[in-house]
Amino acid sequence: MARQWLAGTAGAAALGLTLTACGGAKIGDSPANKSSSGTCGTFNLAVNPWVGYEANAAVVAYVAEHELGCTVKKKDLKAEIAWQGFETGEIDAILENWGHDDLKKKYITQQKTAVEAGQTGNKGIIGWYVPPWLAKKYPDITNWKNLNKYAAKFKTSESGGKGQLLDGDPSYQTNDEALVKNLKLDFRVVYAGSETALIQTFRDAEQNKKWVIGYFYEPQWFLSEVPLVNVELPKHTAGCDADPAKVACDYPVFNLDKIVSSRFAKSGSPAYDLVKNFTWTNDDQNIVAKYIASDKMSPDAAAKKWVEANPDKVEAWLK
Repeated sequence: MARQWLAGTAGAAALGLTLTACGGAKIGDSPANKSSSGTCGTFNLAVNPWVGYEANAAVVAYVAEHELGCTVKKKDLKAEIAWQGFETGEIDAILENWGHDDLKKKYITQQKTAVEAGQTGNKGIIGWYVPPWLAKKYPDITNWKNLNKYAAKFKTSESGGKGQLLDGDPSYQTNDEALVKNLKLDFRVVYAGSETALIQTFRDAEQNKKWVIGYFYEPQWFLSEVPLVNVELPKHTAGCDADPAKVACDYPVFNLDKIVSSRFAKSGSPAYDLVKNFTWTNDDQNIVAKYIASDKMSPDAAAKKWVEANPDKVEAWLK
């Protein structure tokens, strides 16, 4: 998730006729056979690498399969790579887009291979966070202006003598390296590598009173377990992040939205109407994400449990 969050940019050019998704499918395979009669057929759904997105995909896939008779093929792909699948028909829908104005310009405005399909109802918030014990003991640490005086406390073997600012998956949208540089902070960005690793580091920091500061976001079920405390960055104003290299402000609040391929939008598939009508809250997503990540339910079982508890919401998506 995140600002010009382009993870995977490097492999983009060679896209792939070699890039494999779930089930062995590759970007560049023949597009699924879509009917204009209203029958669903195959529904190709991108799944980006964070559990909140996985919760969206689980519920939409469950409803598509059990209510619409679709054959859903989930494709585990980084955000930018998924957009490239719109042109070939490999990807029909992205269910949680965090900004990506550059990708919208390329694929919606210029190539016209994708269209917007409305908001998810989720509010996306990104920022820097510390564990609760740290904010309680050192309350001034929650203002970025005071971070340098604590930088030495955050040093790790990977941070090269500077304080460590921990990020998650390198594919997430992030301005953190520019922020560290432009705010003149004595820190270095280090990537945990995954959402799971980021969560475990924060959990361990709270339990064992360790010094950790890092990138985190909402919606996110983990905040109900460990209520991380936000570090105040310079206020976001319109255009302050227009130049990625010069960013020196906080992240904006994202109205998360859905993107679909142009051909899918015109296909007559009822799965398109489902995607277009799909909306829920941060709390809804967090419940399903917790089922998956914390309670260790399968995505399908988690979706079934939520769907059965929320028939009115599901019915509204199917109208």
